[in-house]
Amino acid sequence: MSKSITTSDNQYDIVKNPEHYCASEIECIDAIKASMSREEYLGFLKGSIQKYLWRYRNKGNDPLTNLSKGEWFFQKLIQEFKDNS
Repeated sequence: MSKSITTSDNQYDIVKNPEHYCASEIECIDAIKASMSREEYLGFLKGSIQKYLWRYRNKGNDPLTNLSKGEWFFQKLIQEFKDNS
């Protein structure tokens, strides 16, 4: 289960909505997507999935948190194909 931090107006989730990626008006993933072609963005998502699978046991967080982060990117990849089919 991912850990959450609650502030007065936002709910931050270490996997789905980390505070350090939501510090401005646009979320980091949306800025990344806007800066890339669709193929580049799909490659970014695939690489992010591979990164978390590769090092889920060795990164500072617990393995389940890292696998959940990989799953988050995998769901984004799936959603890209649902939105564009």
